Amino acid sequence: MKLDNQTVCLTVPADADFVDIVRLTLYGIATKWGFSYEEIEDMKVAVAEACNNAVLHAYRGLEKGSMEVKFEGTDNGIRISVKDEGNSFDYQLKESKAASLHDKQLDEINAGGLGIYMMQALMDEVQVFTNSGTEVVLTKFLQRNEEMA
Repeated sequence: MKLDNQTVCLTVPADADFVDIVRLTLYGIATKWGFSYEEIEDMKVAVAEACNNAVLHAYRGLEKGSMEVKFEGTDNGIRISVKDEGNSFDYQLKESKAASLHDKQLDEINAGGLGIYMMQALMDEVQVFTNSGTEVVLTKFLQRNEEMA
């Protein structure tokens, strides 16, 4: 199945009750596009984390907004974008602070703020854009084995 130029967009309220809808949509799309169960489970965790960040942080102190989730087939996998129009953060600063985590004891690490690094562990590529709101772009490459070809 050729995946490139296939895109599904979903706009949902930035509310925890709607994260499951995003996960279910991802499951349906990723299954249809040939991803393994393990790959799909990794993607579901990463996408849920990106959505939870929007739910918890984007609209803090503001009227609740929405999240736009885009599932895009590429020539070698899937690109998932989770975008909100709420409050943003300094991604470069957060990234530089977390780069020094390996020298710290577990009790010295703040519980929050590790979501990006979990996404990086589960996905092949993670990009964060904080120009207007926040957009997290997650990419997973399709691992084709000889049996599927």
